[in-house]
Amino acid sequence: MNQQRARRFKSAKAAKEAELEESIMRERFRAQGKEVLPRDDAPREVSDPNIITPGTEFMEKLSAALEYYVRARLSSHPRWKDVKVILSDANVPGEGEHKIMSFIRAQRSMESYDPNTRHCLYGLDADLIMLALASHKVHFSILREDVLRQNHQPDICVPVTDKSFTAQELPKVKCRGWFPRITEARSKGKLPKKPYQFLNIWVLREYLELEMTIPGCKHDIDRLIDDFIFICFLTGNDFIPHIPSLEIHEYAVDLLIDVYKTMYKKMGGYIVDTDKIKDKHAAYVKISRLEKFLHELSLHEEKIFLKRYELREKLLRKIQRQAAEDEWNERNYEIVEESADVLEQECISVCTDDKPDVTENTLELKRDLKDNLRSKQDLFKNGSSKHDRIRLGLPGWKSRFYKEKFGAETSNEIGRLQTEMVQKYLEGLCWVLRYYFSDVPSWSWYYPFYYAPFASDLKHLSQFKISFTVDKPLRPFDQLMAVLPPESSCALPKCYSKLMACEESTIQMFYPSDLAIDTHGKRFLWQGVAKLPFIDVKLLLSATQTVEKDLALHEMRRNTIRQEKILLRNSSSLANNAAFAPISEKKILISTSEITGWLSQDEDAPSNGLFRSPIRDLPDITHDQTISAMFFNPEAVKPISRLLDNVIVPDKAVTESDIRTRPMWHTYPGPRPPTVTCRPDTLWKGSSPAMQPREEVKNAGTGWMGRGRGGFGAATTETQQIRRNGFWRGRGDAAGGSDGRGFQGGWFDGGADGGAYSFRPGGGWTGRGSAVQKQQQTAWRPVGTWARGGGRGGSGQPRAW
Repeated sequence: MNQQRARRFKSAKAAKEAELEESIMRERFRAQGKEVLPRDDAPREVSDPNIITPGTEFMEKLSAALEYYVRARLSSHPRWKDVKVILSDANVPGEGEHKIMSFIRAQRSMESYDPNTRHCLYGLDADLIMLALASHKVHFSILREDVLRQNHQPDICVPVTDKSFTAQELPKVKCRGWFPRITEARSKGKLPKKPYQFLNIWVLREYLELEMTIPGCKHDIDRLIDDFIFICFLTGNDFIPHIPSLEIHEYAVDLLIDVYKTMYKKMGGYIVDTDKIKDKHAAYVKISRLEKFLHELSLHEEKIFLKRYELREKLLRKIQRQAAEDEWNERNYEIVEESADVLEQECISVCTDDKPDVTENTLELKRDLKDNLRSKQDLFKNGSSKHDRIRLGLPGWKSRFYKEKFGAETSNEIGRLQTEMVQKYLEGLCWVLRYYFSDVPSWSWYYPFYYAPFASDLKHLSQFKISFTVDKPLRPFDQLMAVLPPESSCALPKCYSKLMACEESTIQMFYPSDLAIDTHGKRFLWQGVAKLPFIDVKLLLSATQTVEKDLALHEMRRNTIRQEKILLRNSSSLANNAAFAPISEKKILISTSEITGWLSQDEDAPSNGLFRSPIRDLPDITHDQTISAMFFNPEAVKPISRLLDNVIVPDKAVTESDIRTRPMWHTYPGPRPPTVTCRPDTLWKGSSPAMQPREEVKNAGTGWMGRGRGGFGAATTETQQIRRNGFWRGRGDAAGGSDGRGFQGGWFDGGADGGAYSFRPGGGWTGRGSAVQKQQQTAWRPVGTWARGGGRGGSGQPRAW
């Protein structure tokens, strides 16, 4: 809950800052005589993303729309005739992926369950991978959008061909919508298809078995997977922060696996025993073994901090040098641009009498706004990074940390703080493990600190007794009060929203007007820690209970906790069950190879075959052939953390030659250690034969410095950036390659050998110095490392594009 709260407060703060930045830029464009599309401040249904939270009116409408869609498909589509749908809307407590996994675990524990049932889960959340592994099912796939490929697809720009209308006749668009939204033109365009990918759990299990096998030890792959999931909790999740020395981008998972394999024999075996997952005192975690593992992990802590500190200082020095160079270049640009602007105005007056292109100006505003907002996120480049007073890794770093973050100065204060943090963090590890493998041990538990303890602080763990208070989840409006910022108070009933702002309110301190964000040690603003007051649930409930009586009837309905609903076609064999009869009032157990659970009557089900459409302009379902009932999972049972009998395991697809290794991040002298395959004659990962050398291509004049990157010819796409006014500034060494980096730095300043010119439609070439129209040249060389050093590489041989 506190994680959700922090995200929503940060989102509201970012939106407010973006609104301010947009207003400033619009005023700047107006002063420059650039007409842009007006902002549309009309209220929109999803103008505030924070309304996508249980209990809001939007989520109530979404629930009704989902049921309408399911009933329409079941009633009319032939491919849905045997489909059974369980609808678990926002008023059913729990996160969506965890509700799905609870259903799968419960079904899997039933005798009637088919062990070869296949499951596919859609979503981008990395937690889905861990949850799928925790199910111990091989026939499990995760459907994901291929974000990397999707981000590299070219943007579709919709031109406005008819310039006869005025700006007032153009559709109003909110800048961060984004542009343009011109119905006539957009209807003719084609949206790019989203690329998808499957992550097959049975393949991932094979990789983990090869990665985590300890030589000379018998192993149980399912228990190794359980331990892998558990130790990965140390890298952070939605419930506990990551240990400070563990960052995913620093290959923390590699380190965890390496330490685990090193300590397996010394620990005495596995850390986790999920057969005891229901134990009230968390016996499912072997505390003594965990402590040995953490001690070994802590030996790497200072080395990680020291390398991180050195890389940070090196990067800051580099950015400062670049900033100084850019400032010098800016002064030179000013003189040249004054001359270029005169020539440009002459070209405009001679070549065209068209009105100012409002759409182009608006698109320019959009680009500039996005660039400005992105620049403000980079604390290193915009100079907002504060002096590092803690200096993790240098002598005395731990004392400085506790003094800076908590105000603890004496050794006794630090000791008491460490003890409390360690106990709560250990509770958090046990809480998350049970949540992933069984159920919610306590709805009210939370980790009450902004930061995790250091690995070296996680010791003497056996002194702590772990237990959780069994309680009930919050009702929707109480949850909204716990997570929404004041800027989103419109999503609440008025009687509740007043509690956020009223000075007499006993919970007003939970809603600060300004959000403090700790960005120490972070490069980007979004990485900062939101320092919000933690919610006192008892105090919150005592305040909301005083206003419940003021709720309207429809609001009372929104504030109820509901049950899942199962829907199926009335011709289904399961439909003959007595639980679907209108007169049924008791729960009835059903048990088939497809589904097991308890059913009871759905009091909201239509009785005359008519289901009213909750969506304007969509028709009612006049011949509803769907029946529904309330669905209850079987009673809580112990999860089965192994493969079921009679499961058909797919043929192995991974061999030792597919495993890639690399040095530990903190032991390698550079920022990123190279990846090496186990088989020296194979260039790439996989079982394919060694690949033939290919041509590596890089554009001349776009940065031949050591920090530039080439890309393989087959994977390289030239993406030129075009600008109507002026030149692309910056350093050309930001040229992109197979790693997907675009020409963000722009063309290299100066001589402009091959291609450093500015495109101008209809006005001829304008520019400075030698930036005239030339044939673009490309330098090439066989696969290898591009030479480091200052300056650009030779222009090479010409290539046609």
